[in-house]
Amino acid sequence: MNDLEFCIATRRREAPAFARVLRAMPQDRLDYQPEPRSRTAAALAWTIVCEETALVSLLDTGTIEWTTAKPPATVEEFAAAYEQGAADVDARLARLEEAGWRGQLSTYLRPMGGKVPAIYGPSADDSGQG
Repeated sequence: MNDLEFCIATRRREAPAFARVLRAMPQDRLDYQPEPRSRTAAALAWTIVCEETALVSLLDTGTIEWTTAKPPATVEEFAAAYEQGAADVDARLARLEEAGWRGQLSTYLRPMGGKVPAIYGPSADDSGQG
């Protein structure tokens, strides 16, 4: 199992568990703080949810666009936002996995006597124009 496969497998295990944690938060206690300098439960949960959105940005553009939106009002909205973000990240990771195998196979082509086609742009063998 390579690092990407490990990451995907771990996320598939952990995301449902974290969604259950979000849904277990008592709706009437989202303002809970263990002490005054700590974040509220809502702020902490929302930060974790927003990390998924940041990961989508990173996987799409190579940069993180961190935004600070107001947390949702309900526990179910927290969980739904997390599940959507996690699904979006997982979809992008799956595409990376496919690209990784394709990339590995493409490195075999020249030693096998073949030509490397344009994949993400031109190669030395294929301008991608035709």
